[in-house]
Amino acid sequence: MRMAQLIRFAAFAAVLAFSNYCAPAQDQSNDDVAAAARRSREQQKNAPKPAKVVTNDDFPSPSPSTPPTAGDQKASSDAKRDADQSSAEEAAENDPKSEAYWRKRFQKLHDKLAQAEKELDILQRELDKNQVQYYSDPQKALMQQHDRSDVNEGTAKIDAKKKEIDSLKQQLSDLEDQLRKAGGDPGWAR
Repeated sequence: MRMAQLIRFAAFAAVLAFSNYCAPAQDQSNDDVAAAARRSREQQKNAPKPAKVVTNDDFPSPSPSTPPTAGDQKASSDAKRDADQSSAEEAAENDPKSEAYWRKRFQKLHDKLAQAEKELDILQRELDKNQVQYYSDPQKALMQQHDRSDVNEGTAKIDAKKKEIDSLKQQLSDLEDQLRKAGGDPGWAR
């Protein structure tokens, strides 16, 4: 029985020691949290206030009877000058005697011609591929050997694209003639 009492005493001592050990740690952590909260409140009190953001709503709108200020006059003159400049550019693009008019027309035709030449190149590559195409399906290979529809379609597309390119080149030549007749500089065609 003595052994049982000794074990009980040891267990009681261990529980008492553990409770004494944990209690100061909890008090200390509570003190740390309270101190951190106090420091945070102090920092918030001492922190500078954020700067006010000024928006258009903060300014009163000018009444119709208020004369415009020098800044308003400058802004309106800048806007008027920009509008005049853009309208002058539009007028120059529509005037058959201006460089901008001719350059714009030539640029459109050059872009169309370049696009058509790229498409022709692609069509020719596809036709070359179709002429040496190997079909693993014997039925399809036999059909293509006799009618060659894919090659014929490709050839027809290429012929149509060549006609389109010739037409665009003729339009370009006609436009150069028009430029010459209008008395424009031949450099505008480039």
